[in-house]
Amino acid sequence: MLKVPVALKIEAKELIGATLTKKMIKKKEHVKSVIKLLKKYYPNPECALNYKTPEQLLIATILSAQCTDKRVNIVTEELFIKYPTIESFAAADIEQLEQDVKPTGFYRNKAKNIKSCCEKLINDFDGILPQKLELLTQLAGVGRKTANVVLGNAFNISSGVVVDTHVTRLSNRLGWVTGKNAVIIERELGQIVPKKHWIQFSHWLIIHGRAVCKARKPQCETCFLQEICPKKPY
Repeated sequence: MLKVPVALKIEAKELIGATLTKKMIKKKEHVKSVIKLLKKYYPNPECALNYKTPEQLLIATILSAQCTDKRVNIVTEELFIKYPTIESFAAADIEQLEQDVKPTGFYRNKAKNIKSCCEKLINDFDGILPQKLELLTQLAGVGRKTANVVLGNAFNISSGVVVDTHVTRLSNRLGWVTGKNAVIIERELGQIVPKKHWIQFSHWLIIHGRAVCKARKPQCETCFLQEICPKKPY
């Protein structure tokens, strides 16, 4: 078996490292260009879920899994009147709670998670929603995406980039990431998106994904990112 000299191995690693660095720099510059345009066309992006308290945002985000924000907002309009506090959710009859959240889909699992989540908040956190990602993800039904949504929108804490279907789709189309693994996408976006934009970044992509860069029929001809989009989706 042919042995490769150590010097050549080191040189190869340096070349690979240099190539990765160039790609990273190129991606960062591209992200800045995209963000500049997103800021121009969507100057005041906001969370699409309706809420009045951090706790309500937590519940709404749990309900938003595999469900549209529009439908969640319809459900929570009455839900938050019926259950105004985490104590009321914790004390809720599970079968009744299931019926209350049924229109959002996967209602049994969501009702169970909401009730368990609120019980843990009361028992382990004195009824106070923690402001740390590692603590929030200890709650039932709360993963990194939900935790990032709550921390960013309720507390203005940049804990990470929220990765949903729109962010996944647009990040792939714009050539920033490959694949659909949310954890990997969040990590890679975190390396190229300035931290000061982490909270708004997902809002921008979600708004643009719904309005222009749609899943089935992207409106590339009228897209303001057309000139700097690296490739067509089809």
